[in-house]
Amino acid sequence: MQNMDLKKLPIGEQSFEKLREEHCLYVDKTEYIYRMINQGSYYFLSRPRRFGKSLLLSTIEAYFLGKKNLFEGLAIADKEQNWIKHPVMHLDFNTQQYDSPQRLYNIINDFLCRQEAIFGKQESEVDLGLRFMGVIRRAHEQTGQRVVILVDEYDKPLLHAFGKSDLQEEFRVMLRAFYGALKTMDAHIRFALLTGITKFSKVSIFSDLNNLNDISRDKQYALLCGLTDKEVNAYLSPYIARYAANVNKPVAEVRNNLQRMYDGYHFVDGGEGLYNPYSVMCALAKIEMGSYWFETGTPTILIEMLQRHHYPLESLENEPIDTTALDSKDGNEDTIVPLLYQSGYLSILKTSGNGRLSWMTFPNEEVRDGFFRFLLPYYTTVQKTQTAFAIDNFVNDVTNGNANLFLTRLQSFFADFQYDAQTTPESHFRNVLFILCKLIGLQVDAEYQTSDGRIDLLIRTDKYVYIIECKIDATPKIALEQTHQKSYALPWTTDNRQKILIGLNFSTTTRRPDGWLIEYDDGTIEAKTVEKTVEKTVEKTVEKTVEKTSNKIIALIKTNPQITMKEISQHLSMSERGVEEQIKTMRGKYIKRVGGRKKGHWEIIKLT
Repeated sequence: MQNMDLKKLPIGEQSFEKLREEHCLYVDKTEYIYRMINQGSYYFLSRPRRFGKSLLLSTIEAYFLGKKNLFEGLAIADKEQNWIKHPVMHLDFNTQQYDSPQRLYNIINDFLCRQEAIFGKQESEVDLGLRFMGVIRRAHEQTGQRVVILVDEYDKPLLHAFGKSDLQEEFRVMLRAFYGALKTMDAHIRFALLTGITKFSKVSIFSDLNNLNDISRDKQYALLCGLTDKEVNAYLSPYIARYAANVNKPVAEVRNNLQRMYDGYHFVDGGEGLYNPYSVMCALAKIEMGSYWFETGTPTILIEMLQRHHYPLESLENEPIDTTALDSKDGNEDTIVPLLYQSGYLSILKTSGNGRLSWMTFPNEEVRDGFFRFLLPYYTTVQKTQTAFAIDNFVNDVTNGNANLFLTRLQSFFADFQYDAQTTPESHFRNVLFILCKLIGLQVDAEYQTSDGRIDLLIRTDKYVYIIECKIDATPKIALEQTHQKSYALPWTTDNRQKILIGLNFSTTTRRPDGWLIEYDDGTIEAKTVEKTVEKTVEKTVEKTVEKTSNKIIALIKTNPQITMKEISQHLSMSERGVEEQIKTMRGKYIKRVGGRKKGHWEIIKLT
């Protein structure tokens, strides 16, 4: 097939009708659509962004509008005989920023006004729920066919209000009343599909819809969105060949790179892997392997949750999770792994024999690399524009055995970093080292188990094995001695790689490493102590951070003396425990509590 004969790749295309009329490439998913339509009526589907949910809804809309000509040559054309036209109501939450209840009301009101312009309105329908019920009933009565309801990105308002409990609750109340019409008007509805990214609020919004079938982890529909290996071969081989010719590479190499970069999504236990359709289409159209999916949205909310709950990053991949938690629907912000999974940043690697436990991993190189590059500025003082430079320097240090240089560079990453009261310097150091090692593809293990204890941090390269023991308010000597007392290097006695033992001490005063000892294979020991001037500078930075936080808390109390710990933590984006620790240092000096915890109020003694 010549380049001029290739169909246009539908990058970001969400209209099935436009896609078919303009003869764009369409990967046929209509067999699954036909199955859905004929096996049930009410469905819910969670998939990551840019995974084809909007195109799926548009395809279903075209089917129920009886547009038979658009489906010529597709699987459903041989199965469907009737092509009955139904009234279709399609609500898309993608088109708004939801920073107030009025914004949410506006989008629902606009949707209802458009339906009322077609099917009419009654004066008694004074709220959103009544209006929705009214247009559903009249649409059925006027057309003689039951109504089809399609909702795209149902959870976008709640995601925009994440961490703002009051606003999120207002959104929930409004949406619950609105969606309540789906159960009440069941006799008038033929089919309903609601899609979104997350499931954290499913129960609280659709609590009355006990007939809503969640197919997000249903094996029948696991391949409904995304591209399988078979589909990539069947539909995209000519485009892969074009790519290979343009870059003068073998087709097999380009094919393997596509798989490495964009494959690996698993939405059911033991299910077939899926490619990210958006990234694959972009790569083949632009003849370049890029981070297309990752760059269209950033996981800022999820990163803030990881920091707020002080989540150990190595646990994202190494620790099993209860498989039922992957379907988390309770809105609990502590459930970070299910949210990362539902959002597409983690995938199922394997499950236990009984299916009760699941181990997670990053689906592919695009996600893994993008995620850790995005993390680095949140955990260090490295600016986003300097990330690549910092990583390159770190790579050179670690791979060349320059232990003192890489530890010195790590020390600089901690300078001026703002901690809350709950973060431990050791855990933060571990997270920073984990991020860096993941970015450069090194094998890093935290609390590596040996026969005589646990190594705090273990880094392995082609030429070196770094064994790092950390202590708090002790000395590097004590830390290094423990590596010998526990024989941490013993498992690598016959390993040809050079062993580098590091004893590292953290200071709770500066909340940073304040010295280290490095012992090489030949017995050479290298020592480093952080200068006192550096410690004083860091200490002043910590003091300024604490003072700044205190001033913010006092300002909140002046505005609202009845403000709760939870409300303060939300305003400051801190954990409640962190706020409590901060307030402990302020009580009796700057503020005092009058009355009980629930009914009392704060009083300001003096300003900081």
